[in-house]
Amino acid sequence: MPDHPRSRKSVWRRTAPPPEQARPGASAPAPEPAGAGEVASVVQAVLYRDGVRVYTPSGLAETYRALRERPDGMAWIGLARPTEGELHSLAAEFDLHPLAVEDAKEAHQRPKLERYGDTLFVVLRAARYLDAPEEIDFGELHVFVGPDFVITVRHGAAPDLSAVRRRMEDSPDLLKLGPEAVLYAILDAVVDGYLPVVSGVQNDIDEIETEVFRGDPEVSRRIYELSREMVEFQRATRPLVGMLHGLMAGFSKYGTDEELQRYLRDVADHVTHTSERVDGFRQALTEILTVNATLVTQQQNAEMRALAEAGFQQNEEIKKISSWAAILFAPTLVGTIYGMNFVHMPELHWVFGYPFAIALMAVVCTSLYFIFKRRDWL
Repeated sequence: MPDHPRSRKSVWRRTAPPPEQARPGASAPAPEPAGAGEVASVVQAVLYRDGVRVYTPSGLAETYRALRERPDGMAWIGLARPTEGELHSLAAEFDLHPLAVEDAKEAHQRPKLERYGDTLFVVLRAARYLDAPEEIDFGELHVFVGPDFVITVRHGAAPDLSAVRRRMEDSPDLLKLGPEAVLYAILDAVVDGYLPVVSGVQNDIDEIETEVFRGDPEVSRRIYELSREMVEFQRATRPLVGMLHGLMAGFSKYGTDEELQRYLRDVADHVTHTSERVDGFRQALTEILTVNATLVTQQQNAEMRALAEAGFQQNEEIKKISSWAAILFAPTLVGTIYGMNFVHMPELHWVFGYPFAIALMAVVCTSLYFIFKRRDWL
């Protein structure tokens, strides 16, 4: 962060109490309380000096007062799904830009980095891998970084900023570098949180490849769902590369500590590696989907071919049955006619009637047999 002094407005806010507190006995406006059953918005507010925790206020108003009394300190305020009143209170106290406050209130922002005067506004998309449902849970984190304050606004379960705070408090030499060091620690935690996600996705892709060649009918749906998650993951990681390069481009302009520069470059390397892995996952899923479609088509073709062969064989059997039925029908017809025993039938009393009937049956049957045989029905 820049080492230049605050703007006139911010200096006045540190040296003079607000109008509500100028009168003796007046109390600062309390943050809007959380509703019943909700988690408190202000997760933790801590005041640091030279990398050491010196005071833990109980609320926003007390944090403001403590920071005015210790102008050489740094406040780190962590909030989870804050109320509109709390955001407006922070905006008035720390002179936050209305557009940044609006983004922090609405959430659902893409990762970005913007400077508003001497305040840096960063939006990050954290991620964690859920083993039971085998899916990725995305969270959103908004960070305001000023000359002597860091405000984090978390939407979602990730990341665990309490672990980041403990890590920084265990490294006072790093923490005393100021708000920019806290920003580095948060970036590092978000990027490190991507590693288990990458590992989980890699396992999912390995399982999907096995399911594809095993012919699992549900694999197409799983490929589609994982592809959608990779789109979200890509939206979370890809902008970070440009954001960190933007931070590195301002090292000399804003007088960033050399040790901190090395840490930020390391985070940038990890982000680049993760982004490349995510791009590779998307490409792999596209190729797997193509292979799966090819295998499904081949399977369908094989089934259609098997059905066609079965239909052909059935047709051949029907031809044989029909042919023999026609052959047997001829003697049945002759026998039926001469079996009616009418009195006035000339052939009934003919001496050669019986041989004639037998010969007629034989001729008709033999003729039909050769006709069907020539047509390959028999």
